[in-house]
Amino acid sequence: MAKPLTKTQLVAALADEMGTDKKAASGALDAIIAVITREVSGGGAVTLPGVGKIYCRERPARMVRNPATGEQIHKEADKVVKMTIAKALKESVNG
Repeated sequence: MAKPLTKTQLVAALADEMGTDKKAASGALDAIIAVITREVSGGGAVTLPGVGKIYCRERPARMVRNPATGEQIHKEADKVVKMTIAKALKESVNG
C-alpha cells in the first residue's frame, strides 16, 4: 500500500493540476476543509462529486465491553463522521 499524500504534497499536486501557485492552492484546500467542517459539524452533509459524501451520524447510548478487563460499561450517545464513497471512484479503483 502506498503512503498517503501529506498536505504539502497534496497542495503541490493541486497547484500543478490548477495551473496556479502553491499559495492559491493551499488557500483553496483550506477553504474546502473549512466548508466541510462547518457543514458536517452543524449536522449537514457534503457531497464531493466523484469522491463521496461526508456526513455526521448519531450513535445511541449503548453498553460496551472493555477488552482488557471484560467489564461492561455504559457509553453515552455520541456523533461520528462517516463517508460514503462514490460509485465512480470505486469503479476507477477496481476497474
